[in-house]
Amino acid sequence: MRVPFRRFVGRTGGRRLAPHRAKRDFIGECFPQGRSGRSCVRLVSVLRRAYKLLPFDILEKIDVQIADRMSVETKITLGVDTHKDTHVAVALDGLGRHLGTLSVPTNTTGYRELLGWARELGIIEQVGVEGTGSFGAGLARLLKAEGIPTREVIRPKRRDQYRSSKSDPIDAEAAARAVLAGTATGKPKDADGQVEMIRALRATRRSAVKARTQAANQMKALLVSAPEELRAQLRDLSTARLVCRASRFRLGENPHSVMAATKLSLRSVARRYQHLCEEIHELDEQLDRLVAEAASELMAVDGVSTDTAASLLITVGDNPERLNSEAAFANLCGVAPIPASSGKTIRHRLNIRGNRDANRALYVIALGRMGRDERTKAYVAKRTAEGKSKREIIRCLKRYIARELYRILVQPLSPLPSVSAP
Repeated sequence: MRVPFRRFVGRTGGRRLAPHRAKRDFIGECFPQGRSGRSCVRLVSVLRRAYKLLPFDILEKIDVQIADRMSVETKITLGVDTHKDTHVAVALDGLGRHLGTLSVPTNTTGYRELLGWARELGIIEQVGVEGTGSFGAGLARLLKAEGIPTREVIRPKRRDQYRSSKSDPIDAEAAARAVLAGTATGKPKDADGQVEMIRALRATRRSAVKARTQAANQMKALLVSAPEELRAQLRDLSTARLVCRASRFRLGENPHSVMAATKLSLRSVARRYQHLCEEIHELDEQLDRLVAEAASELMAVDGVSTDTAASLLITVGDNPERLNSEAAFANLCGVAPIPASSGKTIRHRLNIRGNRDANRALYVIALGRMGRDERTKAYVAKRTAEGKSKREIIRCLKRYIARELYRILVQPLSPLPSVSAP
């Protein structure tokens, strides 16, 4: 059957053929019967007439239903760029569409405001936070208390920032997209148990040891340019005897000579050294107690001391279940070998990444066992006969020690003792 055609002229003057419809469409229904619709002015008037015929009450109800449905079912992902005074958050929906940006102060009121703003946009599915161990620690604790899944997001690489642009909202959006894409899967440390207590005390002890070393070096430096009479008396003394001798110098209120000023300086630094020794001793007592309470089984392992155990506990955190396997723990400590084979050459290279303090702890344990453990001595002799160097043997030992200690570290830590209110 042949379909009849109707000819009409377009705006460019060209001629086209279109099939003749028995029934007109909605816009055609608005044209008077038998009148041409070639004019743009007439088309506008027809669209206005059609606009008046629309059932707006039904459309408003549909819009309300769609909005209610979206507000209930929309799952959002937050990305937070943390700083000392303010946090910047960006919200994305499940398709990666930008929903909003908010900047809040770094206090409990600001964190609550951030959660309220995000919940108005939809259901918070997960949150990506930069620096959960520093500026974002407070926000991470609140998110954990609210039961919201949180992911640790690594700071963007500088080469990526140079290629694009850099701002707080851009970094926050990048954090949200990293979580949404599944590239940011690390769980932050809880930082609310005994391990966090150990970390705080150990950081203080490390700074005290550093300051004590600086004080000892400063005393030695003062003796280099001291008057010859004083220098001849103190130059052959050890650090401990020098501190004891200099701390008992008797001087007047106001020094009037180079000799008196130098003695005053030595006495001040020596007393500082003694005070730091007392502080370090007090911190050592607390660390011994906390580490023994938190991981008594770890302390029973051959070669593990309070210092090495504290390093490994801090690396794992208060929630060791965030480590999926012993291979993940080895990679975190920087002892997982990296394949570097090519062709017929099969070898592995050194892993320079990971937590270097935990790597140092495994190194100390390996050296101690090489000197006194019979099994380790036999293993070293075997690998040496195979042509391995001492450095390669130590790398293998650190990997085996990480596997051994992982089974102990993933066990639940001892809970904190409950303190009753007075």
